[in-house]
Amino acid sequence: MTAPTPIVLLHAFPLDHRMWDEVAAGLARTHHVLAPDLPVALGEPLPEPALEHAADAVAAAIRAAGSGPAVVVGLSMGGYVALALLERHPELVAALALVDTKSTADTPEAAAKRRQVADAVQEAGSVDPVRAMPDVLLGETTRSARPDVVERVTAWIAEQDPARVSWAQRAMAARPDRTDVLRAFDGPVTVVVGDEDSVTGTDAAEHMVAAVEQALLVVVPRVGHLSAVEDADAVRSALADLAQRVHDPVA
Repeated sequence: MTAPTPIVLLHAFPLDHRMWDEVAAGLARTHHVLAPDLPVALGEPLPEPALEHAADAVAAAIRAAGSGPAVVVGLSMGGYVALALLERHPELVAALALVDTKSTADTPEAAAKRRQVADAVQEAGSVDPVRAMPDVLLGETTRSARPDVVERVTAWIAEQDPARVSWAQRAMAARPDRTDVLRAFDGPVTVVVGDEDSVTGTDAAEHMVAAVEQALLVVVPRVGHLSAVEDADAVRSALADLAQRVHDPVA
């Protein structure tokens, strides 16, 4: 019997591995799940701000766990790291899930805004400049009907290390377009997007699907940019299906 493919879950900005807790709990019944903190484990010194360093740390974690090629899942910033991992360590990627993310680089204006936020966080020595991000990250339905989710995400952001928040903004601002990296990948791909995602949205999702011949698009209704938090069951199901496609490509 073939062993289940391990699953690696890469989190969004400005959060940590906890955003995957509900998804991971379901997947862990049948798969070995890794959910590392980015860019490196807590307590380790931060490298220079480049997503490539985060990708290398993820690769080291996969190897340290004794895991073979994995289903690599990235949401938002995690998707950027997943694509960097695919570029630098393709032998570790059996399948790819890109969740509420994009393969293209920031526009010059978006990159400049990221650097401004990084400067503000660094100067303030606090996460105050990103504390209101749940208003953008969560879908309208979640914000209006699920105050518990809003409170949870707000609390996670408040608990982040300002140095890591600043690092992430600078690293994301510097990332290249990796659509060609995705296009060259011949493993199974699933693209997931919330239909209320106002950050990356369906246009970015469809751009990635168009780059891969057999990519599947999963649109999750009534959720925003944090689909894995807002509807963990739907995202978990999409990831379980993707893992199955590793062993049964026609599934």
